[in-house]
Amino acid sequence: MTDRYGPDVLSAASARTHRRPTSQPVAADRGLVVEEVTTGWVGAVVRVEKSGGEHVVVLEDRRGKTRTFRLGPGFWVDGKPVELTAPKAAAPTGPKRTASGSLAAPDQRARVARGSRIWVEGKHDAELVEKVWGDDLRAEGVVVELLDGVDNLVDALHEFRPERGRRVGVLVDHLVPGSKEQRIADEALRGVPRDTVLVLGHPYVDVWQAVRPERIGLTTWPTIERGTEWKRGILRELGWPADEQADVARAWQRILRSVRSYADLEPSLLGRVEELIDFVTAP
Repeated sequence: MTDRYGPDVLSAASARTHRRPTSQPVAADRGLVVEEVTTGWVGAVVRVEKSGGEHVVVLEDRRGKTRTFRLGPGFWVDGKPVELTAPKAAAPTGPKRTASGSLAAPDQRARVARGSRIWVEGKHDAELVEKVWGDDLRAEGVVVELLDGVDNLVDALHEFRPERGRRVGVLVDHLVPGSKEQRIADEALRGVPRDTVLVLGHPYVDVWQAVRPERIGLTTWPTIERGTEWKRGILRELGWPADEQADVARAWQRILRSVRSYADLEPSLLGRVEELIDFVTAP
């Protein structure tokens, strides 16, 4: 006859039933949310790396702060104990693609740099272009250089002296009709040989906006009122630290980490960069 109230809690059978659950191995794949049991730290896996001769896992909490823990037991996933293991490299299932979506040539080495260049306004622009198009640019031998602001464009072109086989493609922020940036671009093109310089741009105040807002949990990028420094205004709207330049740098690295491929960027930037690459690599 079945005991409707369950077995005696002091019986041997009950002891076996109430044993603590054992940890199951789980791969520490990027984005997996785990809790470290000793500290109670909850965060998503950012990366697994080797440090001091052992593997560690880096977790990022919802505020963007990170902590590093030894890989292994001592974590919970969905309320169950797990032992984090290093993620396995995915086996290739077909032709490899670069972050830009291009087919990667097998074992292709970086090409010797061309005479032509792509110029971008600042460090953040350069890092974003490198992350998505870096493999393509190295394969084509195209170097990306910092212009340090569109105000320097005319002088930089005068010094570079573009010509056939030595072209310059320029990516400019906020290049819209009637803007200061458009006037500078028009002036610069008047002083160089035809078809040696191509100036293209996106409509955003800053290249940050070219990252799809969904990647950082937004539906749209906030609108910042005129007279407020745009990046710091954005950080305050997001509730991220914004007092120091280091806060801006950390925020950008967080945004940049969210970009996995071309699919995480707005089409208005994608098309312009692709066109610039085609221009400086044309025969």
